Amino acid sequence: MAHTPAPELLSDILAVWPAGAVLGEGTCWSERKQALYWVDILGQLLYRYTPATGQRETWRFDDTISAVAERADEPGLIVTLRRGFAFFDPDAVEGHGRLQRLHEPEPERTGNRFNDGKCDAQGRFWGGTMDYGGEAPTGALYRYEPNGRCTRVLDAGFPVTNGPTWSLDGRTIFVNDTARNRIHAFDVDPASGELSNARLWLRFAPGDGYPDGMTTDAAGRLWIAHWGAACVTCHDPHDGAELLRVPLPTDHITNVAFGGPELSTLFITSARFKLGEAQLKAQPLAGALFSVETDARGLPAHRYAG
Repeated sequence: MAHTPAPELLSDILAVWPAGAVLGEGTCWSERKQALYWVDILGQLLYRYTPATGQRETWRFDDTISAVAERADEPGLIVTLRRGFAFFDPDAVEGHGRLQRLHEPEPERTGNRFNDGKCDAQGRFWGGTMDYGGEAPTGALYRYEPNGRCTRVLDAGFPVTNGPTWSLDGRTIFVNDTARNRIHAFDVDPASGELSNARLWLRFAPGDGYPDGMTTDAAGRLWIAHWGAACVTCHDPHDGAELLRVPLPTDHITNVAFGGPELSTLFITSARFKLGEAQLKAQPLAGALFSVETDARGLPAHRYAG
């Protein structure tokens, strides 16, 4: 089978917001705002970056915030906090934001927190949990419906659940077991959201870090952030072959999303977390938001339908 054509980079990599995030994550391009939402999970911050003007806005939380998606028919966002889902409208209350907490699906797992997540084409929000220390096998994947019903769809004992992203036809979901260096694929029924046919899709080579956040482009290729290996890689959706490597100036690369007016700008988050003093001195852009222009096109971020 012939590989999907390899994409190319069209610009230098820029540090567009040297925020020094402890744990940058949660990339989501807002077509409505023409801005990128991203978060500092451990810094408990939501960021919004508007490339056309360079505007940088920040909202502080009293809890971890890890993943973000826009709402389809209401203003604002659905987000994951440490223990569950919430609505947050950043522009309410004169720009201070309004928070409405929703369902907390695993009260018995007190050592867990939510991690990565995003919406599917049906407007359901998929969010994964992880052990706060990234070691205990207590992570799970949840599907939060537009009617507020929450289902634990995967309880495979991942210490750190990451992703997800989908194939172009929405019939395959990819989920990362980050700590064990495994990218899994599952068949997914678009109508019901039920999973089947679990299989190992890809593992990184030794010394190539661990799979973190990822996204799918309009050609179906997967772009995956490497925690601990200072890069993002692009992969063929069929056999996982590496098509392109994007080198970054700091080790812990955490998430990726396409944005910009043509959805051709790749935005990349990073982290200072677990870097030693010497590493931080050598990597002054750790925790920055980066961007690079590509000849690829992303897909519009799906919105939550509730």
